[in-house]
Amino acid sequence: MCYIWAKEMRNTITDEGMLIFFVLVPLLYPLLYSWIYNNEVVRDVPVAVVDYSHSSTSRSFIRQVDASPDVKVAYYSNNLDEAKELVGRQVVHGVIYFPADFDKKLFRGEQSHVSVYCDMSLMLTYKAVYQTTMAVAGEINKDIQISASKNYTDREDEVTTQPLDFDEVPIFNATGGYGNAILPGVLILIIQQTLLLGIGLSAGTARENNRYKDLIPISRHYNGIFRIVLGKGLCYFMIYSVLATYLAVCVPRFFSFTSMAMATTLIGLLVPYVLSCIFFGMALSCLVRYRENVFLLVVFTSVPLLFMTGVSWPQSNIPGIWQGIAMLFPSTYGVRGFLGISSMGASLSDIEPQFQALWIQTLVYFLLTCVVYRYQINSTRAHAIENVRRLKLTAHEAAEEKRKIEKDHQ
Repeated sequence: MCYIWAKEMRNTITDEGMLIFFVLVPLLYPLLYSWIYNNEVVRDVPVAVVDYSHSSTSRSFIRQVDASPDVKVAYYSNNLDEAKELVGRQVVHGVIYFPADFDKKLFRGEQSHVSVYCDMSLMLTYKAVYQTTMAVAGEINKDIQISASKNYTDREDEVTTQPLDFDEVPIFNATGGYGNAILPGVLILIIQQTLLLGIGLSAGTARENNRYKDLIPISRHYNGIFRIVLGKGLCYFMIYSVLATYLAVCVPRFFSFTSMAMATTLIGLLVPYVLSCIFFGMALSCLVRYRENVFLLVVFTSVPLLFMTGVSWPQSNIPGIWQGIAMLFPSTYGVRGFLGISSMGASLSDIEPQFQALWIQTLVYFLLTCVVYRYQINSTRAHAIENVRRLKLTAHEAAEEKRKIEKDHQ
């Protein structure tokens, strides 16, 4: 086992491809991803204003929208066609339209309208424009209600404008940021995907090299299937025990993301998750014939796997067949468990279903890896023996032919 471990560790260090996927990508890619989402929410989303009213109320509305942290009034357009052109060129992400009778209807005591056109291609900008205009409209409605009432005290004004009060208390993702919502899942998914890429690259390299070494007998070090699997698994586990700690602990602290995980709980989750990813990658590596194949098998699955974890899309709205497929991947339970202990402060007993599922996957994929490796070793040994037999037969035929030529010559 130690021989296999040392050989695999040496291959990891000397192979540039494995070094990139096992070390550089886990170290640098999370920093880039976290840096992009470090602002958490969008600010100063540009909008265009079409004001046919030219009244004090519309100007007050525009000033309050511009004073908000999320929206910036960037352009004043003469008509909707100009504003539409700005949206089409992505100069602005929304349009606020005031009709000519906007202020007149308000002073008549009639219901007036403000039209808000939002670019729905990006959820974050749509949310900023829509919620800001709704908040400003609510404040102006309060002022109109107060001026129309016969109240004498501030308390009466509060009851008039807001008879049913409520307190908004965000739980778990207290910042309301996109980074705190998505990054925990991405960081855990990076562990699985880089492991699959590195292990697949190693398997593809071994098969490419073995094409030229079919005549070499199988070494005694490769006779024990458990020694091979455990030796390789120990190499990968030693590397990713450090990288998983870096991804789960250091990266969130670098960018001040929410992290409520306790050390014992985090270790209890990461150990079975890393092991299940290792054995899953080793079992999947039987499909890799060449080094390039691993990119086709792994890279394109990253986005679907992130969706199937239930982080960016509610798990209850995922079709049953896809939930069944998601159960095959360690990232599904790893992301859900890590999100619970990191963002919600859960303990191991709180994430017991995910914890048990990861250990079951570890055992199942370990046995599957042993079966796959045993089949490959037997196949390679049989192929090597056949090549040796064929070579001996060819040598024997050549010797017979030589003796026949010598006899005919005599």
